[in-house]
Order: sequence, then structure tokens, then C-alpha cells
Amino acid sequence: MTLQNAAVQNKVIWITGASGGIGEALARELAADGARLILSARRTAELEQVRASLANSAEHLLLPLDITDTVAVSAAINQIKQQIGGLDWLINNAGISQRALITDTTSDTDRKLFEVDYFAQINLTRQALPLLLADGGGKVVFISSVAGLVGTQYRGSYSAAKAALHLWANSLRAEMFEQGLSVATIFPGFVKTDVSRNALTGDGSALGQMDDAQANAMSAEAFAEQAVKALLKGKNYIVIGGLKERLAALMSRLSPELLYKMVRKSKVR
Repeated sequence: MTLQNAAVQNKVIWITGASGGIGEALARELAADGARLILSARRTAELEQVRASLANSAEHLLLPLDITDTVAVSAAINQIKQQIGGLDWLINNAGISQRALITDTTSDTDRKLFEVDYFAQINLTRQALPLLLADGGGKVVFISSVAGLVGTQYRGSYSAAKAALHLWANSLRAEMFEQGLSVATIFPGFVKTDVSRNALTGDGSALGQMDDAQANAMSAEAFAEQAVKALLKGKNYIVIGGLKERLAALMSRLSPELLYKMVRKSKVR
């Protein structure tokens, strides 16, 4: 067993949005390291396929869930408490993206993006805190986005929701530090998943196709490997992506004015 494996061996880790993409890749990485997983998403059949492909598949719990359903979230947490008794990590990965200009986006679509990418995330986290803190501390991981640091075309409300999630995580980290809670935020750049196919257009319908930038991006497996390595090193601010995305994230802190010029010239579709 490597030191990296030892850090998560037998840890109970709940991953939302685990039926594909980044969530599935994180599940594979953590299962291989010996973690005991709780896998949630709306699509039960896909969740079953993911679990069947994991190391020690029989040890992992499937918990089909729509994270925007507050009652269902409460029931899910009660089920974890009854069946497992505790929770070490919560990885808030479920979410939905956007591909529409601000002028083409309806208010209903704005609200849907915030409901999924912000309100549902913080509600689930808040409800899970007693389980995470029961043994003196746990880890909460939020999957934000480089878009939440820089803001880009076609992702106005998505970028805003991911930025809000990042800052809520900062507050949570400060407030719960003395109770032993660790809070990490990961900011992915482009990752080759179906996120753009499922992204909302202005009227709320799915885009249904993959962006060029997405198609040529890093694999979900490469992302997961980097993410888990950074989390196990105790990092809490984690940017993962290509050179342009990492540079944009850096410029958001060092020179916002230069960043604005970079974003205007960037190709994000």
C-alpha cells in the first residue's frame, strides 16, 4: 500500500454527480485507493454501471438523488447515517453548465443554473455537516470552475453560480476550522466530458453537442488523478486545466485588467 492509498483507505466518501464525467473518474481513482464510496446522481442505471466497474464494487453504496430536492437530500443523509453511520468526505460534483449569451438567456434559466450549481450544493453540505463533524472533522470538496474565477462568454450565470460557490466555501472553511472541517475548492478548466452536451441554452434546453474546446481538453481520468493527488496533499485551492486556463486563473488574482482583455480574445466554444 502506498502512502497515497493509506490516506483514503476505508474512508467513506460521498460523490454527487457520479454517473459520468468527472464524478465517475473521481470514483475510479478513489475506489482504487481503497475508499468506500457513496455514489449519487439522478440516473440509477448509469450509477449501477459505474459501481460495477469499480474496485471492490460490492462495498460501494448507490444513493440515487436529485440534489435540488431538499426532502430527498434529508432522506439520503438519514440513509447514510443508518446504513454506514458516518461520513469522511463529501465531494459536491453534481452540476450543470451553460452555453448562451446573456442577452439570449431567460430568467428561468438563470434561476435553474443557480438552483443546481449553488443553492442545492450549499443545502446538501449544510445538512451533511453533522455527519462530517461527528468524528472530529471531515473534508468537503466543491467542484467549482475556472469560469467561476474569470467569467467567460456564453457562461454568465454559470460563472456567477460557481463564483458564489467558491466564496461560500471560503466562509465555511473559516467558520468550521476550529471544529476540524477541511474545505477544498477545485477549479477545473476544460475537461473532456459531456458537460457541454448537457449545458443549458438560453431557453433552458440542452445544447446537445460537444464544444471544440471540450473535445480537445484533458481527459476526466487525468483530471481525477491530479485532483486526488492535490487533495491528499492538503491543498484547498486547486486549479486544474491547460496552460491558458491556469494562466487565466493566475491573472484573476494578479492583474484583473489584463484578464479582461484575455477573456475577450479567448475561444470558449
